[in-house]
Amino acid sequence: MRASEARRAVAAALSIASSLGLTADEAIVLNDSNKLTLRLLPCDALARVAPVAHQVAQFEVEVAQRLAEAGCPVAALEPRVEPRVRERDGFVVTLWTYYEPVSPREAASPADYADALRRLHTGMCGLDLPAPHFTDRVEQARRLVADRDRTPALADADRELLCDTLRSLGRAIGERGGAEQLLHGEPHPGNVLGTENGLLFVDFETCCRGPVEFDLAHAPEEVGEHYPGVDQDLLRECRILVLAMITAWRWDRDDRLPGGRRLGTEWLGRIRAVLDRNGSDTHG
Repeated sequence: MRASEARRAVAAALSIASSLGLTADEAIVLNDSNKLTLRLLPCDALARVAPVAHQVAQFEVEVAQRLAEAGCPVAALEPRVEPRVRERDGFVVTLWTYYEPVSPREAASPADYADALRRLHTGMCGLDLPAPHFTDRVEQARRLVADRDRTPALADADRELLCDTLRSLGRAIGERGGAEQLLHGEPHPGNVLGTENGLLFVDFETCCRGPVEFDLAHAPEEVGEHYPGVDQDLLRECRILVLAMITAWRWDRDDRLPGGRRLGTEWLGRIRAVLDRNGSDTHG
């Protein structure tokens, strides 16, 4: 968020928490992207704050509640207040449990990561909630790349590479006709908390429907080796597709990820290398 917007977002979170009887005198920014993630002190609650126009907070709260009730490894909502979305000064605020992170030495292994994701998928499989198909998200990335006004710094050859990769792989994976279910959408390490209670998933605003391999493609490669019943060919295709999607977002003129443009350039090189290698394998 821009600095002025972030200050208003922090003020909204502190005001809402205080109005609910939580002692909130200070906010520590834990993450700043399309939304702010704040640790509120001294009550030690976690607040997620987003502009009203750019959020799906109610959906996220409902998913998290139902997954927690099913015993899935997800971060819990703040138990001291009613679990719902609050709005103030153009922002929506949701309150969650704050988990003290464990030390790197206690971090989970790839097998632990795979097991937590499998348990999450098991719980999600039983949820009947409206969610977009993963190909809808692929198409959003493709439209971003095709829009020269939104991605002005993208060279023509790179634009063509990303558009072709997103279109062809999105269609190929979508037409496979395999098993699909509700997915997290972005279960990468940034959306996984290492806690004393094990790994817990956060940020369910990206939920979509598709094959579990699409979710696995966001996790470290070693995780896929421990997840049961994986279609490894499909997983390889999904990894290229996901890499193309996150590369597209790094070229958005409004992207504010630190070092995002450098990553976008690096990932374009990786996509070319993988596609060239696959092309060589195909012809070899």
